[in-house]
Formats: sequence, C-alpha cells, structure tokens
Amino acid sequence: MTTPTIPQTMAAWRQHAYGPAAVVRAETIPVPAPGRKEVLLKVAAVSLNSGDIHLMRGEPRVVRLFFGLRRPRTRGRGMDVAGTVVALGADVTEFAVGDLVVGAGDETLAEFVAVKAERLTALPAGLDPVIAATLPVAGNTAATILDTCRVGAGSTVLLVGAGGGVGTLTAALAVARGAEVWATCGARAEDTLRDLGVSRTFDYRTHDIASLPAGAFDAVVDIAGEPPLEVLRDRLRDGGTVALVGGDGHPFWGPFPRLIRSLVLSRRARRFRSVTAFTKTPVTAELVRMTAAGVIRPVIEKTYPLSDAGAAIAHVDAGHTVGKVVVVAD
Repeated sequence: MTTPTIPQTMAAWRQHAYGPAAVVRAETIPVPAPGRKEVLLKVAAVSLNSGDIHLMRGEPRVVRLFFGLRRPRTRGRGMDVAGTVVALGADVTEFAVGDLVVGAGDETLAEFVAVKAERLTALPAGLDPVIAATLPVAGNTAATILDTCRVGAGSTVLLVGAGGGVGTLTAALAVARGAEVWATCGARAEDTLRDLGVSRTFDYRTHDIASLPAGAFDAVVDIAGEPPLEVLRDRLRDGGTVALVGGDGHPFWGPFPRLIRSLVLSRRARRFRSVTAFTKTPVTAELVRMTAAGVIRPVIEKTYPLSDAGAAIAHVDAGHTVGKVVVVAD
C-alpha cells in the first residue's frame, strides 16, 4: 500500500473560552504526530455528545475544577471518532496503515487526530464509518445503563427522556436483549422510537410520568434528570433499579445534589444507581458487531461537513436532537 501523504497543517475546531457554540471556531494547527502506542487517523466522522456541550460551556461549573477554571485546558472538541489509520507510533502492533477504525479520543473534531491504539476497534467491511462514529460514547453509556439495571429477556423498562443519542441506543439495545420498553420523549421522537421496537411512547409535554402504572417496571432510566425521584422510584417493582443518567440540575453542582438525595430515597427493594460510563474497547467492539449484523440501528438525525461543524455544535447545544448528530470529513 502506498504511504499516504500527510499534510503539515489541518483544520480543527477549538475554543479558548467557555461559552455557547460561537466560541468554538475553526483554526489551522499542525497535524499531530502519533506518540508511543498511538495511531494517527484521518478523520472520516465524529459524532457529538452532550459531554461536548458541557465541556464547551463549562457547565455545571464544578466541571471547571477538573477541566480549567477560567478557560478549557483541552481546547479541541470531539470525543467519538471513526477514520483511517495513516501513521503508526512506536510499539503499535494492533493496526496497520489503511485500517478503518472507530473509538474514542480527545479533540477529534479535526481533519487528523492521534488516538491511543487501545481505544480503537477495527471496522468490518461494509459498515459505514458515519454510523460507527455514533457508537463509542453513547453506546457504552447505553450498555452500562442496561448492565447496571440487569436488563435482559423479559425485563420491562421505562426510559425517561429517550429521544437523544443515549436514549435511542439504550432503547435499541434493550429491545435487542428481549426487554419490553416504554419511553417518554418529545413528540418528534415518538415514531423513531417505535421504529426501534419501543412498545409505548409518551410525549413528555402532555403525559405525566406519575400517571404511568406504579410498580410496573424492572428498570427506570432517567436521562432527562427532571422528574421527582419519588415518582421514578414508585414506578419500580420490587427488586428494580432507577438509573440516573443525565440532567443539568444545580448551576454549580449540576446533578450532584439530586444524586445525593437519591441515596436517601433508595430502598433495599427499589434502588437508585448513578451511571457514569467510560468507553471500553470490548464494549465498543460488541456494539460494532451488533450494528454490522443489523441487530441495532443507530439513529442519525443530521450530518454536517467538518467545514460547518460550528452549526452542528449549535444544533446539539439547542437541544431536542432526535438520535445523533454527526460531523463528516469534507
């Protein structure tokens, strides 16, 4: 195979201050060199996540203690990535130049990115990298949710705020495991969720969760972060779990006060569990396998070219996305 030509500079979307989508702008910066156990990818696709928005805005404020008090230490945005290996760092044996891979990295919203090889999974022939790019962060979160709640064949699951990337993938995975899934969402997402196999959907604007049957669910997954904790707990049958996944909460502390209160409200028979997912390569590999086999089908609402990534970020920042938004190479 001919060694690909790698330019000296590239376009990357970066920010130098916290704020709305307008603070993230395209810059011309040097193409990174892959370090030890890293590969250099020519980026094909990057899907955006709510985590990108939280880091962009520095909200809740507590995240700034870890990512930069006055400005973000990591200037580039993007976590998920699919692309082609164009160079190898020292001690990389898992991949070769020309391999198509997917995984999670840092500052992936660029033409090229250096990523640890251990965080990447090879893509099978025929799987579109645009689809694969939706899987690492949201897919690992969805798998962690279902494992935490012990969802399997015969389980009954209620997803609260199911219309986004994590919600649609959680729904698809739960259905694939043989669970019966109910979901609350925005009206625009109802048809999409039913297409994924969700049994019943409810528009959150017009349907009160408290009106759903009490004691009916083995698992309640709260992605919205808004309903009263007691209402969520009371939807569980004995032995069930409420998974707390999202929500903004307090301007500084974010969801932490709610999580602390959930510990007080937990009962031995009806538990709350906070879900924080980390991307794990074996999990991503299984998600890739299931997607390639047609077992799960990630939902992509819209794609944007890299040159218009600012509009993609603004779209996600505005909320109400159905499924995922993906930025693709120009």
